[in-house]
Amino acid sequence: MRDIKLHSAGEWPARPAFETMPDFLKDVAEWHRFAPGEHLFKLGEQPKLMFYIAEGEVRLRRYSPDGSEIILQRAKLNFLAEASMESLTYHCDTVAIDPIRAISFPLLVFRKTIEECPAFRTQWISHLMREVRRSRAQCERLTLKTASARVMHFIESEGRDGRLELTHSRKTWAAELGLSHEALYRTLAQLQRTGKIVLEGNTVVRLP
Repeated sequence: MRDIKLHSAGEWPARPAFETMPDFLKDVAEWHRFAPGEHLFKLGEQPKLMFYIAEGEVRLRRYSPDGSEIILQRAKLNFLAEASMESLTYHCDTVAIDPIRAISFPLLVFRKTIEECPAFRTQWISHLMREVRRSRAQCERLTLKTASARVMHFIESEGRDGRLELTHSRKTWAAELGLSHEALYRTLAQLQRTGKIVLEGNTVVRLP
């Protein structure tokens, strides 16, 4: 990890949370760079910072008993591991997928800001509600027994009007679905063969 100088106020991410964020919280923020493959934190470490991923992608991940990677969160232009605010240790690893620019806030100051600043608290609650909806959809999806059901659920919940634009590799998508990439490839081929989807490059289209 390499710290970099805090940019000017005009370069704060154009997101609602930063519009309501008080200056005293911004004043204690630090910017960092992480190289691909580098950890922002690891399983078992004590949470001390709240991270916002300003550039690139970071994955929050665990491993199943058989060693398969399960992606719990893909953070891009978003806060990371919000549940860590109430945890004594991290329950997952994080890894940078791209060159990362991240903003960190001391966790104690971040908590105090939520308690004392109504506008920021309201925005933070709205953010958490969106994340809860996303997490519920993922939990529901992972309970589905067949790979094809998980794929179709993902298209419905994450796509728009039956079209899913993949912004990451199919191997990454497989990890989000709790599948091996071989199982995903076989499932996509079967769904296309049976006329349920069409693959158009990085777009998956559900057919009526």
